[in-house]
Parts: sequence; structure tokens; C-alpha cells
Amino acid sequence: QVQLSESGGGTVQVGGSLRLSCAASGRTFSVHDTAWFRQAPGKEREFVAVISWSGDNIFYSDSIKGRFTISRDNGKSAVYLQMNTLKPEDTALYYCAATDHYSQRSQAYEYPYWGQGTQVTVSS
Repeated sequence: QVQLSESGGGTVQVGGSLRLSCAASGRTFSVHDTAWFRQAPGKEREFVAVISWSGDNIFYSDSIKGRFTISRDNGKSAVYLQMNTLKPEDTALYYCAATDHYSQRSQAYEYPYWGQGTQVTVSS
């Protein structure tokens, strides 16, 4: 079992930055691939980025590529999402999710473990 808890959300102006953290508990977290998803009001949950358990493989959605960076520190059982040059369309509830394997990395159903989410609001 893996338990996840997000933090670091808030309200920021257009062009600003935020760093989200996902703290994990559970002995097997270090062998779980971990992703960030987001969900805006009235929209479906959207894949943002995923990092492999080793940190060697990283994938981003096209909508945030070049602006967001995912990283992890297995010693601290944490995954991070550095978000720069934020836009109003980045406003959403951001979730971290973990899985020990996937075939479709961008599909939410591939991830059995989820946090409660942290709100990010970008104001213009």
C-alpha cells in the first residue's frame, strides 16, 4: 500500500511559479512510478507528467512541456512538480498518483494510489 499527500498549491498570478510536493508513505513507494494529474471544474482528469521509480524515465503532456518539471527523491519518499510560467488554463486541482506498473501512462485508471489533491489557481 502507498499513501500519498499533496501540498504546495495556492493562488499565483499569470507567469508565476509554484512547486507542488507529493509525500508518500509505504515501504514500496521507491519502486512505484508516480504521476501528476489535474482536474479543472467541469473537465475530465488530465495527465500532466510521470516519473519512473528510478527517475530515469520522464514523460510530459504537450500542454505543459517546457514549463513544468517533475522530479523525485526516494530518500525522502517525495515527488515534486515545479511549475513555471503559469497560465490561467493551469488552474485545477492537482493530484499525485502512483502505480507499480502501467501500459498507458496517461490513463488515470492505471494508477491505484491517489492523494487528495492540492488546488492551484492562476489569476490574470
